Amino acid sequence: MIKIKEEKFQVIQFIRELILYIDKNLDNFPKKDIELKNRIRNNSYDLLEIAYLANSSKDVSRKKELLEQVIAKIKVIDFLLNICYEKQIINSKRYMKFGTKMDDILKYTLGWLKTINNNRV
Repeated sequence: MIKIKEEKFQVIQFIRELILYIDKNLDNFPKKDIELKNRIRNNSYDLLEIAYLANSSKDVSRKKELLEQVIAKIKVIDFLLNICYEKQIINSKRYMKFGTKMDDILKYTLGWLKTINNNRV
């Protein structure tokens, strides 16, 4: 049970770090791409909210559903950041740093999901 708690809080911590990194590194957006920036920011806050909901849910099937939503949101944010990279709004160094942060979230979320599935058997 301790392992689940560590993974839950680690996921939330990684999401917080991602949000702070987004706020810090997406400040010089071209006006025409401001909607892209807003979508990245909004999706990252949605990600945090979903993780908190999963953390507080007692219903195992609901928790699994929410964790799957976390995974989907990460993929959406990755897609949006890829567009930023292709448009040369962010450089490769920042893109790689975003990728590392999102990989951490994904890895721990998948671990959390696996732990839930193993405990249910």
